[in-house]
Amino acid sequence: MADNEKNSCASASSCDRESCEGCPSKNGQAPDFKVDQNIYSDIKHVIGVVSGKGGVGKSLVTAALANSLAESGYRVGILDADITGPSIPKMYGLSGPAPVIDEGILPVLAKNDVKVMSLNLLVPDPEQAVIWRGPVIAGVVKQFWTDVVWGELDYLLVDMPPGTGDVPLTVFQSLPVDGIMIVTSPQELVGMIVRKALNMARMMNIPVLGVIENYSYLVCPDCGKKISLFGKSHIEETAKELDIKLAGQIPMMADLAAAADEGRFHEAKIAELQEAAAILRALPEK
Repeated sequence: MADNEKNSCASASSCDRESCEGCPSKNGQAPDFKVDQNIYSDIKHVIGVVSGKGGVGKSLVTAALANSLAESGYRVGILDADITGPSIPKMYGLSGPAPVIDEGILPVLAKNDVKVMSLNLLVPDPEQAVIWRGPVIAGVVKQFWTDVVWGELDYLLVDMPPGTGDVPLTVFQSLPVDGIMIVTSPQELVGMIVRKALNMARMMNIPVLGVIENYSYLVCPDCGKKISLFGKSHIEETAKELDIKLAGQIPMMADLAAAADEGRFHEAKIAELQEAAAILRALPEK
């Protein structure tokens, strides 16, 4: 390989080719790591639900968005990519094992017809700790795309683990993600949390569709006053500064927690997510 070619190649340090011709990294172009979906799947939109840190209610937002889209008549699935801390099956009252047929693994159907695939639907004991290294976990996430027979879906929502590690990187590189919703909370460090997720998405050329603030406030049951338990929210200023859309502010609601704990989340509705659902419905057809 000529020196001037190597200097312009994004992967020159690890390249053993004799020539740059045919190399996807020629002229600094990133290689395409996309993997094919299961041949019996037809998924129109893939949406990632991400957060810069844990404990912000990302799975709750994922499931609530799925409920809203399903109620509007769309065919929806949830890919639970939080392999070491899956919570989606319990929220919907689902248990495994997921059916396995010749064509692949079938997702388990919630009572509102949302299709769900999670590691907890495949292992014998859902309470067994998953002690796997990153590459193994990332491989399982890819298998949820390649080996699961999703059928026809209008939306597949991917519930990501928190942070910017192996799994978000794998999803962004391997799946045709249309965009992400960032979930955060009202603490002072909200700016840092949102920026982490935003910067990773922009580095991976993934559109940021909006930011959703959970635990925004508590409504007093007696007087109806909004109480900011975690201090004054800064999400509006942060969204404006970063030029991303504020897609919803969700209050703390005891009935949501009860529905999740009791496996009744298919009944949950969050009016404050109407804007976020409308953003997803407005995505152009592929």
